[in-house]
Amino acid sequence: MTPETIKGKITAIATMRASLVQLSQQKNLGNLSIDVAQALEEIDDLLQEFKKTFPDCSINL
Repeated sequence: MTPETIKGKITAIATMRASLVQLSQQKNLGNLSIDVAQALEEIDDLLQEFKKTFPDCSINL
């Protein structure tokens, strides 16, 4: 897997993060809110690791 391929996949994941943020703001999620919060946390961790691994590579959102 090339750095450009990884960058493309990370960009797609970062874009989908916005949908999870909107979903997390809904009040009727019940127990699903725990899963949404966990997914957001894992995406944030992934983005941090990407930035550490490829510091010169920015993600365009």
